[in-house]
Amino acid sequence: MIVDCHTHIWDQIGQLGAGAEAHLRRQGLRQGVSAAPADHNLAQRCVDASLVFAFRCAANGACVPNEFVARYVSGSGGRVLGVAAVDPTEDDAASQAAEWLDRREFCGLTVSPAVAGFHPADSRAMRVYQVAAERGKPVFFCQGGPWPIGGRLEYARPSLLDEVALEFPDLRVVISSLGYPWVEECLMLLANRPNVWADLAGLLRRPWQAYNALVPAHQFGVTDKLLFASDFPFSTPAEAIEGIYRLAEVTQGTNLPTVPREALRSIVERDAVAALGLAGSNRTAESGGKEKEEDSGL
Repeated sequence: MIVDCHTHIWDQIGQLGAGAEAHLRRQGLRQGVSAAPADHNLAQRCVDASLVFAFRCAANGACVPNEFVARYVSGSGGRVLGVAAVDPTEDDAASQAAEWLDRREFCGLTVSPAVAGFHPADSRAMRVYQVAAERGKPVFFCQGGPWPIGGRLEYARPSLLDEVALEFPDLRVVISSLGYPWVEECLMLLANRPNVWADLAGLLRRPWQAYNALVPAHQFGVTDKLLFASDFPFSTPAEAIEGIYRLAEVTQGTNLPTVPREALRSIVERDAVAALGLAGSNRTAESGGKEKEEDSGL
C-alpha cells in the first residue's frame, strides 16, 4: 500500500497568506501548476491513499479552510483523508480542534509553529494536542523550511517537540520534511521517542538534501519511522517515487555510502494508515486501495 502522507490543495494562492506567491516560487512551485482538487485527484491516482492538509495562520491571514478540505474528502470515494488545521494562538483553537476531529473527514490535526509564531510546547498548543490525544488522532507539525517572511525559525526546531512527545506518550507526532534543515535533531527524536514519526515532504525533489537525510536515517536504523510524501503540488507522487529510487545516482562513481533499495522501498510502500492508527477514518483503510483507479468525479 502506498500512502502519500503530505499533500495540499487550495482554491487560490491568496489563501496561503500575505506574500504567498513569491514564497511558493522560492519553494519550487512551478509556473502554471495547480493545487485545485481536480488536479490533486488526477495526480494521486498512482497511490492508494493520500492525506490532504488544510492550513490556518492568523498572523498572516492564511486560511485554506477545513470545510474546503472536508468537501473534497467527502467526494473522494474513501481514498483521501483530511488533516484539519488549527492555529493554537487563537482563543478557540482547542474547541475548534475538537469540532473538526469529531468529523469523519479528518484523521488528524496540523499546526505550523514557525509560521504562526508559537513555541510548540506553548500551553495553548498543549491544550490542542490534548484534544487530539484524547481522540487517538495524530498531530502533524509543518516544520520544514523555507518559511515565509515573518516566520520564527527557532520554533521549527524538532528538538522543541521532545517535550510534546514526553508529555503525550500516546499522541502520534509527525514531523514534516524530516525536520529539515535540522535533520539530525529529528533523527534523534525518531530513535528515542516511539510516538514520533517523520515524512519526506519537500526533500525528494532535492536529491542532494534527500541523500544527506536518508543515509543517516538508515545508519541510525530509523527508516521504519519515515513516511512517503510528495508535498503536492510541489511535486506529484509519481515524481516523488521516482526521486527516492534515483537516490543511488547521487553516489555513482564514488565510494559514498548508499541506502539499500529495500529500505527505500519500505518507505514508499509503508502503510501509513495502519502505522498512524488512521483506520476507520473515511474508510480509507478498509478500501485497501481498491478504488485507486476509479475517478472520484471531482
